[in-house]
Amino acid sequence: MKSLRYGELLRNLLPIMVGTAIYAFGLHYFVIANELMEGGITGVALLLHYIAGIPPSITTLVINIPLFVLGWRLLGKASIFYTICGTLLLAAFLWIMERLIGAGLIVPFRTESDTFLVSAYAGLTLGIGLGLVFRYGGTTGGSDIVARILHKKKGWSVGRLILATDAVVLGASLLFLPKEKIMYTLVVVFITAKIIDILIEGAYAARAFTVISDHTHRLAETITAELDRGVTLFPAVGAFSGQPKDVLYCVVALSEIKRLKDLIHAIDPRAFVIITEVHDVVGEGFKPVS
Repeated sequence: MKSLRYGELLRNLLPIMVGTAIYAFGLHYFVIANELMEGGITGVALLLHYIAGIPPSITTLVINIPLFVLGWRLLGKASIFYTICGTLLLAAFLWIMERLIGAGLIVPFRTESDTFLVSAYAGLTLGIGLGLVFRYGGTTGGSDIVARILHKKKGWSVGRLILATDAVVLGASLLFLPKEKIMYTLVVVFITAKIIDILIEGAYAARAFTVISDHTHRLAETITAELDRGVTLFPAVGAFSGQPKDVLYCVVALSEIKRLKDLIHAIDPRAFVIITEVHDVVGEGFKPVS
């Protein structure tokens, strides 16, 4: 049992380690080199670095230590463990990057002519790093810990709290940095968020069809025969008519959307169809169960 526990710990910590290394690289190589910003505690660390020259590795660690203690007491050991690991690893890799850059072994990518390109690559790099950390249960501490504590104590939304923290940090940075830098930072934040979503939810996108029709059984047979896709029928009752009928649910690949629409229209042109985006579809006909 212990060996299984250690095996799971290793499987989670290795990707978190790789993720924090990539994030630290992107932060120094693209973001700090071009005086861009970030949200949360990392943003505070960058702001102090730009204003007073304090290394981000030190600020990140110092700010997070009291949050670790608070989180350990209020959120529990299991909940905070990977957050502590992620934050300590990030501080360590930031310190390593500072030494490598100081020794001239890594030359950051600095540009005045194409900041948009830098912002795009910064968002890509930070997104890959944070996506790996989040996918395997870690975080980089800071506003995430505060948000989870306030959520537990006050019931406030974690997402809104993190967004509010980012907005406050970016707003404060307007006092010290040109507004153009903050606008490019929004590009970094947007791309980072999209890459994180892809890594957490999966790059394989599909579409779910929910169909309300008087011919759902015939539709189910046709979809199974023509597309070789599984179909589920849910019993339902029309709120206005009070009549029972089945609702059809089916998930298909992007390339099959047009074919399924045509099949539905051919059988029941009056069918009510809802198409929704889904991610990380696991099971027969899609990704294998890992």
